[in-house]
Amino acid sequence: MRPFRAAAVTLAAALLGAAVPYLLTPAHAAGPVLTVTVTRVSTWSSGYGADVTITNSGDAAATGWTVEFDLPAGTTVSSSWSATRTQTGQRYRFVNVSWNGTVNPGASQTFGFNAAGLGLPLNCTVNGSACGGGPAPSASPSRTAGPSASPSAPASPSASPSPSVSPTSTPPPNGPVVDVASAAQLTSALNSAVPGAVIRLAAGTYRGAFTTTRPGTASLPITLTGPRSAVLINDGPSGTAPSCPQPTAGWDSGYGLWLFDAPYWKLDGFTVAESKKGIVLDNSHHVTISNVYVHHTEDEGVHFRRSSADGVIRDSVIEYTGLVQPGYGEGVYLGSAGSNWACHGNSGGADRSDRVQVLNNRIGPYVAAEHIDVKEGTFSGVIRGNTFDGRGISGQNSADSWIDVKGIGYLIENNTGTFASPGTFVNGYETHNPATTPAFLNGCGNVWRGNSSNLGGVGQYAIRITSTSKCAGNLNVVYASNTVANATAGLTNIAVTP
Repeated sequence: MRPFRAAAVTLAAALLGAAVPYLLTPAHAAGPVLTVTVTRVSTWSSGYGADVTITNSGDAAATGWTVEFDLPAGTTVSSSWSATRTQTGQRYRFVNVSWNGTVNPGASQTFGFNAAGLGLPLNCTVNGSACGGGPAPSASPSRTAGPSASPSAPASPSASPSPSVSPTSTPPPNGPVVDVASAAQLTSALNSAVPGAVIRLAAGTYRGAFTTTRPGTASLPITLTGPRSAVLINDGPSGTAPSCPQPTAGWDSGYGLWLFDAPYWKLDGFTVAESKKGIVLDNSHHVTISNVYVHHTEDEGVHFRRSSADGVIRDSVIEYTGLVQPGYGEGVYLGSAGSNWACHGNSGGADRSDRVQVLNNRIGPYVAAEHIDVKEGTFSGVIRGNTFDGRGISGQNSADSWIDVKGIGYLIENNTGTFASPGTFVNGYETHNPATTPAFLNGCGNVWRGNSSNLGGVGQYAIRITSTSKCAGNLNVVYASNTVANATAGLTNIAVTP
């Protein structure tokens, strides 16, 4: 697997048309001295995503920061996080939120944004001074960044747009804030986390087996957050595995990040890569995953397992999964197959990873199995606003659709799916009705509306319902608001509901 690399570009360098740092600081700084660096962590044909780092090279703490810059005509900030954003024309202003305003000497704080368009920031200031040091630049929105200011290529080539991350207002932490910058520090923080704690990752690569069994609470969730350039990698697995997966001395699961019996966590912003599995939740309900980047995994990207109910994954990117086992390379995996309930059926004999919401993510390309696999015995999830890129789907282990729905009562709406070569593709969305013990009406009562499907001249139906007789009294419903293009058979094989 290839390593993840992010290219850093100082905003001052973008102004000078050179991709090198340009920092001008006094020889004997009195008080805080703030400089700003932008790291373009993902790039696509029509935009990019960036992390912004505010660093204090002075000798006193800064108690707040305001970063401002212009974007050239044709480029806008479509979304941002970990800062309060305002805009006047092409001038953008970002102010710290309550918990990341203090920048101690030698330390840094971060926020991020997505851009629609490829223009780089211009005329940047931090607290009224130039982002690279020296006097504030004169605003000149007509200026454009030269091609020499472009950072190097992203880790994974992809023409699909990143999701639009909704701006959020992050509340102040209610527990300790733990800054980590090494694998050993991260392991210690995960092992000792208490309700309300915020674990903040510095940019860098973290190699190890990162597992926690520490629960948060509804009022005091635990947060693990970091920039996209904070990359968790597990080079395992190793040792002798137990009969059912659980943290065991002497065994490394190979999972990039594993929450076991750890409800009420928030995972935000960082990357998980080059691991056997990406993020795995076991009996870890009410976990919110947002703005993460999962790529180059041997098996699945994100797995809600062992009754990890009431979770959310939103505004994230998952690609290049199933590198070793293509048929098990799902993007997002909800629940467990009935054949695995002997291990994971901890709720009345079933894996009840119910009510999980999958919102506004980009999944694919090169997700080798289903982009979302909805397993039997799970109920009432929501799959909304996602973008599925079917390039690279393998067809192995019946993986030949964006979503395979074996669960019950899911709402699947306003998603956009495309397929193009290479890959094996049969239908956009499918249902199946496996028999299980305990028994459920699996694959029934699901609703599709407002989905847009382009089957690339290869796929048969946008939405194929395997059986109606097995869903008596709880039929699947396909609304006429769904659309399809380039299908060999049509929109669906059942009657459409107006």
